[in-house]
Amino acid sequence: MGTVYAIANQKGGVGKTTTAVNMGACVARDGRQTLIVDLDAQCNATVALGLAKDQHPSSYDCLLGAVSVAEAARPAGPDNLWLVPAHLDLAGASVELPRTDGYEMRLRDGLGPVRERFAYTLLDCPPSLGPVAVNALVAADKVIVPVQAEYLALEGLVQFLDTLKLVRRELNPRLDLAGVVITMHDNRTRLAKDVERELREHLPARVFKTVVPRSVRVAEAPSYGVPVSEHDPDSSGSRAYRQLAEEVAADGRA
Repeated sequence: MGTVYAIANQKGGVGKTTTAVNMGACVARDGRQTLIVDLDAQCNATVALGLAKDQHPSSYDCLLGAVSVAEAARPAGPDNLWLVPAHLDLAGASVELPRTDGYEMRLRDGLGPVRERFAYTLLDCPPSLGPVAVNALVAADKVIVPVQAEYLALEGLVQFLDTLKLVRRELNPRLDLAGVVITMHDNRTRLAKDVERELREHLPARVFKTVVPRSVRVAEAPSYGVPVSEHDPDSSGSRAYRQLAEEVAADGRA
């Protein structure tokens, strides 16, 4: 049985999509069947893997129960990597979903049949705590929280961890925090070092050893429609995401 990860943080611009796409690609290159589910109406993971924003079927169709996750999944470039694309219609899901009974369970129910097929399923969450993100947290076994190496990211993390406790208590008792990954880290700045130190002091067992550096190659890879491991395998960002994938597996978090 595979493991479902929500890549989540209520704050935008912290590297959720970048982490989902690039860690997923690294896991897939190691021979594990991997599924990325793009749940963000901006469709960034979809575009980063070379697809347009008007794909059908999409994760929107899955959330509405029109198709299964298995029906919506398609190959996404690298061997063993699959994608359920997003669609711009996801922007309306926050209004449509709450109109149906048990809407929080839609994604969990849809993922049931594919858990045996994929070793890793990575849910790329929107930068909010609306109905779509709640669906992801209810469907997930574990959460990976990307945190940018900036001061305001620390405050957002505290709020998000409180939300995880609420979801665990009310909707998904098995939900666990796999870890926090520090992203866009600039080792030349004192601020980045201070943020990293504070995170490791306050969450000593929950911060991944891997630190993802700020990288031009990581930033430009989506414009080519490929993960950074395909764009520049020897770049610092590519090495970091390989290390993160290895760390997740080696620490028993997969």
